[in-house]
Amino acid sequence: MTVAPGTLVLAGTPIGSIADAPPRLAEELAGADVVAAEDTRRLRRLTQALGIAPKGKVVSYFEGNESARTPELVEELVNGARVLLVTDAGMPSVSDPGYRLVAAAVERDVRVTAVPGPSAVLTALALSGLPVDRFCFEGFLPRKAGERRARLREAADERRTLVYFEAPHRLDDTLAAMAEVFGTGRRAAVCRELTKTYEEVRRGPLAELAAWAAEGVRGEITVVVEGAPDKGPEEVGADELVRRVRVREEAGERRKEAIAAVAAEAGVPKREVFDAVVAAKRAAE
Repeated sequence: MTVAPGTLVLAGTPIGSIADAPPRLAEELAGADVVAAEDTRRLRRLTQALGIAPKGKVVSYFEGNESARTPELVEELVNGARVLLVTDAGMPSVSDPGYRLVAAAVERDVRVTAVPGPSAVLTALALSGLPVDRFCFEGFLPRKAGERRARLREAADERRTLVYFEAPHRLDDTLAAMAEVFGTGRRAAVCRELTKTYEEVRRGPLAELAAWAAEGVRGEITVVVEGAPDKGPEEVGADELVRRVRVREEAGERRKEAIAAVAAEAGVPKREVFDAVVAAKRAAE
């Protein structure tokens, strides 16, 4: 395999305070052959704050031109360029442009590396006071109410802590929908304006947070929600055990394997499932 000579660098940018910019960010911005920025005006403000000027070409790379510009940037990489990708805040490709370019670069055997930086997801998790050993990042929920509830229902039984981004003008509706689907007492944290002057973290049950948000909230929002509680072993009656075995048998499984699989699913001894199947057969004779 021949590795392309160029390098794609994904660089994290401050989510609030410019003082959080990693030292390598200024070096990469100054030295890259091409800087692809989600918003070139914000990039200009960032470079001015860091006291540097990019020596390379600066191009825009945002949702509207991501598909068209990706092949252009990949060709730069294949021809040996060092391409730096930055978004408005945080790490590229995390609910921001970047995934298409990374995938295309990997496909062409281009080296991809990163300048680690601030992350709203990890910052909110750390501040939430909720379990962080296992978590899921869900990005932005759909704007339409029905689609939003459907997405939340998919995550209703998720045991890991959930992290969402949300726009301030939709926060009250989203929290109300979460309270409806997840339960009013499910714990959550709303993290607003992280690392900025008016940083605020509100913690409490979803119903309480929804009532607070109804009064109006401003700023960049990250919502962290407690995972679903452990329901304990599933209680499955004999009739249901028999039904599950029958479904598997009709799908082509041998009875012995079907009984073993159903017992594992329900968390009961195989003998219990076997006895239920035998009893059902005798009752039907």
